[in-house]
This record gives sequence, C-alpha cells and structure tokens, in this order.
Amino acid sequence: MDTQNSSWGELLRGRNAARSLALSGGIALYATNTYIATTILPSVVAEIGGLELYAWSTTLYVVASILGSALTSKLLLRSGPRLAYAVATLVFMAGVMICALAPSMPVMLAGRSIQGLGGGVLLALCYSMIQLVFEERLWPRAMALVSGMWGVATLVGPAVGGVFAEMDAWRYAFGAMVPVSLAYIVLTSRALPPRDAAATAATRLPVAQLVLLAAAVLAVCAGSVSPLPSWNLLGIATCAVLVLLLIRQESRASVRLLPRDALKFSTPLCALYATTCLLVIGMSSEIFMPYFLQHLHGQSPLIAGYMAALMAAGWTVSEILSSGWTGRGAHRAILAGPLLIVAGLVILALTTPTASGGDWALLAPICLGLFLVGFGIGLGWPHLLTRILQVASAQDQDTAASSITTLQLFAMALGAALAGVISNMAGINDATGDDGVANAARWLFAVFTLAPMLALVMAVRATRAKEDKGELAVSQN
Repeated sequence: MDTQNSSWGELLRGRNAARSLALSGGIALYATNTYIATTILPSVVAEIGGLELYAWSTTLYVVASILGSALTSKLLLRSGPRLAYAVATLVFMAGVMICALAPSMPVMLAGRSIQGLGGGVLLALCYSMIQLVFEERLWPRAMALVSGMWGVATLVGPAVGGVFAEMDAWRYAFGAMVPVSLAYIVLTSRALPPRDAAATAATRLPVAQLVLLAAAVLAVCAGSVSPLPSWNLLGIATCAVLVLLLIRQESRASVRLLPRDALKFSTPLCALYATTCLLVIGMSSEIFMPYFLQHLHGQSPLIAGYMAALMAAGWTVSEILSSGWTGRGAHRAILAGPLLIVAGLVILALTTPTASGGDWALLAPICLGLFLVGFGIGLGWPHLLTRILQVASAQDQDTAASSITTLQLFAMALGAALAGVISNMAGINDATGDDGVANAARWLFAVFTLAPMLALVMAVRATRAKEDKGELAVSQN
C-alpha cells in the first residue's frame, strides 16, 4: 500500500469531505462526552457521593461500549449505515439524559452504561466505515483523522464540563450533548450511503467471549470497591482466570470475536493487538488526573480538565505528524511511542504527588508528562491499526475492523479498573488529609509504567515480523 500517493486534500474534498465529517463526528461525540464526564466527576461525587465508585463510571461506560461495538456488524448489515448511526446516537442520547437527572451514583452509573452502549456502536461504526467508503491508500490518514477527534474533544469536553462544574450545574453539561446528538443524526442521514440491498444476513454474535470479556473487567472493578487488599487482589486474580478462559473459548469457537490467530503468541497479529492494548492501558491513569489536580494542586475543574486532556492533545498532534510516514519511518514511530509513554509516566510519578500550591513552575512538568504519554500513543497508532487490517486474512477483514474498537475499549476499561484498584489500595479514600491522595498518585503512575515497557517488547516483535516479511519478498523477487 502506497500512502505517499495520498494526501489530506483527497480526504477533505468533495464527497470524501462529508463522509470524513460524519465518521470523525461519531468519535468526537463519544470523546467529548468522555472528557465532559472526566472533568465533572469530582463535582458529581461532591454532590451525590460515591467516591468509592469513582472508577466504575469509566469502567461501566467502556464495558457497555465493548458490548455495543460487538453489535455493530449485525446492526450495520441489517439496517444500513444511516439507520445504524441514528439508532446508536438515540441510545447514547438516552443515557446522557439519565445522567443529567441522576439523584445518586447508582443511577449515574446506569446512565453511563447506556451512554456506553450507544457510544460503542458509534465508535465501531466509524472504524468499520473507513474500509467501506475510502480507498485503501487513504486508510492511514482516515485512521489518523478519526482517532484525532480525541484531540478536538480536549478543546470542547473540558471547557463544557469545567464551565458547568464551576457554576455548580454539572447536570447541564450532560444536557448540552442532547442537541449535538440530534444534529449528528441529521448529518449522518445526509452524508452516508443507504443500506445495500444485496447485503447478506448478519452473523451470530460471539456471546460467550463477550460475557467473559465483560466479566474480566468487572471482576477487577468489583475488587477495587473494597478497602481490603485481599479483595483487590482477588479481583485481579479472577480477571486473569477469565481472560485465560476467554482465550480458550476464542480458540475453539466457530463464531469469533477476533481474527484467526489473533491470540496465538507467535503471530504478528497477536503482537499488534498486544501493543495497542498495552498502550491504551498506560494512558488509563488519566481518569484520576482531575481529582489529583483539584485536591493536590488547587486547580479549578476547568483548568484540571484541560490539563488532563493534554494526553489526548499529544495523541492528536503525533498522529497527524506521523500519519504519512511509511517504511522505516512507521517502524520507528511504533517503537519510539512506548519509550515516550514511559518517560511521561515517570515524570508524573515524581511530580504529581507533591502539592504545588498552584505554582506553575511545579505544574509545568506535570503538563509535560501528560503530553508525552499521549504523544507516545499517537505516534505509532495509525500504523498499528492499518497493519492490523493488512495482516488479517481477507475473510477476517470485517472482524478485524470491529475488533480494533473492541480491544481498545477492553484495554480502556481494564486500565480504569486497575487504576481504581491501585488508587484505593494506596489510600485515596483516606478522609484525614491529602496524604492518601498523594500516595495514590505516586503508586498509580509508577505501576502503570509497566504497561508501555511490555508494549515496547511486543512492538519490537510486530515490526520485526514486518521486516522479515519484506526481506523475504525481496529475496523471492
């Protein structure tokens, strides 16, 4: 595939422009809601309680998104792009309204779950539609554009969430998403193609694998609620057992969640999936950043939200920068990313626990650390996703496209659950002062450096397999 013969202009002109806007708009809607929720969650907890369930807000949102992404192919084939987008957006909007009216944290979590269900369909639709509406040579740039909407969300989400939180009106932050959702339904109905009458019936869902996937994440999250380390560790151990059962079930199933050989350790596809999951887990510590910044550094909800969103800003900048790279440039991007994430997390582990009193000379290194983590993820991201589609067999193309969203969301949910476990074990719920919060910040970022370290090992395997394949092709010619 020759991405050097593609340009941003081709993607942003004529019919491609409308389709690009529709696909990237779905990611923007999901991501903006994510940053609104992250920014206002400290205010939500202050009003309706539920600090011990803090991580559940993100975990349930993402677990429901996983289930939604699995439904995407069935919904798309049965109803076509226009109706599929409309249904997903309406479900998402219903969850938003429940959150806006929530009187307690359990109701809030129910609303977040419904949001996640609709949002997961939107995410998977956006990635799945790339290979349907764009030429293959435009895929890396389309991947970068769609994923880059997380960066756009860093401008909108924290602003909306922060402004309403400072006005003690966090419910209106959720409510603001309703008219935006309605406008998005109009956009997709005009920009996307109608249902293909020749489309075949949708395949069955990999129900057993989805149940095991969701249960693995929820086991960690359930263990994180208890202040007892034994229960926290039990949740992690249960997750490990369920993941092993998932691998066994997937290897035997006729209806698959992932492309063939995706869970065989020796295959390039496994290395690619492992790298993407570990990178996302490394970023999941972000969910507690607004809480740390408000309690340890005296920042307002608005400023804390924007600082936390620097991760996504770094992701967007590096994706756009590297999306046109090919050959060894793409390899170097994939390998350099994990190293930058490690550097960013080390900076955060050293600087976040120390109260700054609002001194920006001390806050600047925190901003640098956050930006580096996001920059490291985005640097190789479009190339990792494009290679997954290229490596997967022809009969597994649809599964590969939807699995990108499924595993990305699984990694987000698992990372959020693990962040909750580590923070609770480190004393974030200690009501006697900020020492527990500082200790939680220190341990959270230090432990999470393990994820990008492992990602580097897997990235070396993934790029080496690609190079070996290229050398073999040259020798055969």
